[in-house]
Amino acid sequence: MHNDAERGASATRPIKRVVIAGGGTAGWMAAAAISKIFGATLQISLIESEEIGTVGVGEATIPTLSTFHRLLDIDEREFMAATQGTIKLGISFENWTTEQHRYIHSFGSTGKDHWSAGFQHFWRRGRELDLAGSYDDYCVELQAALQGKFAHLKNYRMNYAYHLDASLYARFLRTMSEGNGCRRIEGKIVEVLTDTDSGYITALRLERGEVIEGDLFIDCTGFRALLIDKTLGVGFEDWSHWLLNDSAIAVQTTSVCDPVPYTRAIAEQWGWQWRIALQHRVGNGIVYSSRHVGDDEAKQTLLGSVDGEILKNPWPVRFRPGRRLRCWSHNCIALGLAGSFIEPLESTTIHLIQRGITHLIRSFPQVISQAGVDEYNTQMADELQHVRDFVVLHYHATQRRDSPYWEYVSSMTLPDTLRRRIELFRETGTVFHVPGELFAENSWIQVMMGQGITPKTHHPTADTMSEADLRRFLDDIRNHVDTTVRALPSHQAYLSQYCPSAPRATVPAHVA
Repeated sequence: MHNDAERGASATRPIKRVVIAGGGTAGWMAAAAISKIFGATLQISLIESEEIGTVGVGEATIPTLSTFHRLLDIDEREFMAATQGTIKLGISFENWTTEQHRYIHSFGSTGKDHWSAGFQHFWRRGRELDLAGSYDDYCVELQAALQGKFAHLKNYRMNYAYHLDASLYARFLRTMSEGNGCRRIEGKIVEVLTDTDSGYITALRLERGEVIEGDLFIDCTGFRALLIDKTLGVGFEDWSHWLLNDSAIAVQTTSVCDPVPYTRAIAEQWGWQWRIALQHRVGNGIVYSSRHVGDDEAKQTLLGSVDGEILKNPWPVRFRPGRRLRCWSHNCIALGLAGSFIEPLESTTIHLIQRGITHLIRSFPQVISQAGVDEYNTQMADELQHVRDFVVLHYHATQRRDSPYWEYVSSMTLPDTLRRRIELFRETGTVFHVPGELFAENSWIQVMMGQGITPKTHHPTADTMSEADLRRFLDDIRNHVDTTVRALPSHQAYLSQYCPSAPRATVPAHVA
């Protein structure tokens, strides 16, 4: 509930000064976007302290980041050189269904859909008739990932994302933001000042005594949530009954081979490990449930499995999965870890920061209105629920029963929204999808089938094709995939030509 004083303030307070509390990826992404769009009309300040570290493990992204970069006119070559970036075509899930099993959730589309039915229905009928290969055979990006290839082709646009060094990315965005008029202020925030009548934040006091006033505040203080929680008292919805993991340990190592164009997510008996290959090093980590394994054992498991020399001592991260009940309260918006945390199994951390920023910019107010605040909170709540369900799917849909951890997640009570999606796909082969949701139909299909959920039937549209026509249809798609992937150079050869910091290599002339 919001009292009349708060409503009155929200109707009269003009937005002229934006203060971002905290740097890191969230803070500098917000600064880069807001200064790019509003730098000429707003006073934008970002407060961060070099003494306060960042989590610094969000190094894998999804394709929406390239959209964000296009909106901000970021040159891809400059970005990849500055962040030591590599290409990501998907995620390799290893040991998730059963031990020694592997599947890839790729970013591409699979096959060709009919307006009445998705490709999976034609593929399933083809399997019944022994005409179709693996579902993986019909996706360019998936096959390119398996073969370690990538390029910008003249006649085919691949769907891809990036691996990046999070610290270098923040530095890259800082340079851009300051060029667009954002002022960086060094210092620790020791007090948040509020208006006694409305509860609105009026200023932030720094350790050295400086007071930074503002009209709109963006909380990027990470898990501390200094503004949205400690000051405004916005509650937190805990999702740990669906997402058991509450701890992580990260470590960086030297590269021992060429970087692969996909993230590796390797399941353990009580969590999972990540491998993210950059141009200059590898990011490694382990995500786990402290209720099922001790920190020392998790650390030893991680260090015993990495390749290369350790570049930085392992550092721990504690977290609680869930979301703020409101991402926007009063005149404060929480981004990144201050607003929510869903473990990075599907590399959604940076995406959720980006969505929070783009929702804000599209609805940026002259003055704060409760209707605008409510709509922002509704959109972010829907987005977070969708991502949560997709991540929970990986745990529930498994045949593993080799530990109490997997026993629990395979039999836990699901959110109704996820349960309905699974039942629909299992019974009909159809994927329920709401326009605007992050993960499209093909993502749900790849993960559900990769995790062993197989549809019992197919859409009758697939039966309208003769057996000969269906064979030609499937063969044509597979031949197109094979031809396209053959034309690609290796991922390393692409990086060598595309990124000035990478070693030189020869790239075929037909590649743009």
